[in-house]
Amino acid sequence: MTLRLIATGGTFDKHYNELNGVLGFAESHLPEVIKRSRMTVPVELEVLPLLDSLDMQDLDRQRVLASCQAASEPAIVIVHGTDTMRDTAAVLGAAELGKTIILTGAMIPYEIANSDALFNLGFACGVAQTLPAGVYVAMNGQVFPWDNVTKNRSAGVFQPL
Repeated sequence: MTLRLIATGGTFDKHYNELNGVLGFAESHLPEVIKRSRMTVPVELEVLPLLDSLDMQDLDRQRVLASCQAASEPAIVIVHGTDTMRDTAAVLGAAELGKTIILTGAMIPYEIANSDALFNLGFACGVAQTLPAGVYVAMNGQVFPWDNVTKNRSAGVFQPL
């Protein structure tokens, strides 16, 4: 089985600019993350325009959907910003693609100490290979169906509706 990883940006992929103290996007961290994780499952990486999920529009979600539709792999992990992850999951869930699609992200950027990014990606890749077809959100060791999840902003976690 080959696993497709789709990078869309979000906090996971942000870089810290030491000169101005701002988080922004450059190249995706995913090639480094894949290497560091030592995954042995074959991976196809697709990098879409990297965006903060608060900046994602319907067109961007349609781009993610098109990538999932075009993917030959039955299991897909999407690295996405946490703020609108559920919105993108709803678009994918409504499409009923017959694939296992897992959205994951991070509350702390990958390159920052104590980030949850590496764990969340590894967890998402594992469950993508075992869950039945459907759309899920996998964060902090928990898996949620796309239509039964919300981000608890005050606690910084995802939970059932």
